Amino acid sequence: MPLPRVPPPLVALRANNPGPFTGLGTNTYLLGDHAKTIVDPGPDDPAHLAAIMDALGGQRVAAIVVTHAHLDHSALAPRLARLTGAQILAFGDARAGMTDQMRRLEDEGVAGTEGRDSAFAPDLCLQDGQILHLGGLEIEVIHTPGHMSNHICLALGDTLLSGDHVMGWSTSLVSPPDGDMAAYMGSLHKLAQRRWERFWPGHGDPVQDPAARLAALISHRQGREAAVLAGLGAGPATAAQLTALIYTDLAPALHGAASRNVLAHLIDLTARTQVTRLGIGPLSTATFALA
Repeated sequence: MPLPRVPPPLVALRANNPGPFTGLGTNTYLLGDHAKTIVDPGPDDPAHLAAIMDALGGQRVAAIVVTHAHLDHSALAPRLARLTGAQILAFGDARAGMTDQMRRLEDEGVAGTEGRDSAFAPDLCLQDGQILHLGGLEIEVIHTPGHMSNHICLALGDTLLSGDHVMGWSTSLVSPPDGDMAAYMGSLHKLAQRRWERFWPGHGDPVQDPAARLAALISHRQGREAAVLAGLGAGPATAAQLTALIYTDLAPALHGAASRNVLAHLIDLTARTQVTRLGIGPLSTATFALA
């Protein structure tokens, strides 16, 4: 399914994988006038693969770039690579860029690897600030961990393919250990230091006012952090208890995901010594208190 308002040399396709975390589906982008760069092939779906091949129209594929190793973005990459002969480029595997803190939490058994493509292995690992020369385009790689440790955005001048880090229709899930709230906030501020014309996200329609959207996302997370601290001001609580207190307007079916965001805030606040963890039980059910 094509997306609206797509200027050349960018073509956007939408996979048919709608859901509460994917919106109407995952966006796949084809960049370049001649040899194409494919960004985020999407889920391993034969119909979406056929749509991509049809959109290519026989043109050569210069590279396949994956913004992050979640199955709804990366799973189709191996099949597409075999069909086109193109290399898969990404920041690294699903754990690339993970901080020592998040690795320790994973070793502790913290669950939060929803949708992780554990088998993902790029042919070429990219670095922050690297300039790719593909199909006549200059594409800048910007490492933006937070939603996932190996997440990158791709800049073409003042246009940004923002993956799942910045979307217009929803905030990003930050689910430890793959998600890291401190890194997420740092990446938002990193993007906000530059002037952008438009964002093309991994899900949903283009973001027409990137500066306003970045400011809104930063404010939103700062507000959630304040709500977590206020909730703990009434006494010790678990992430689930704080979620029920804070997300009063959210459908109960989505409280599990919201609780992951709350836990990410609690981990960040603990690292900043504003909050302390009580007891030695599993982190996901642990009780926290103001330090």
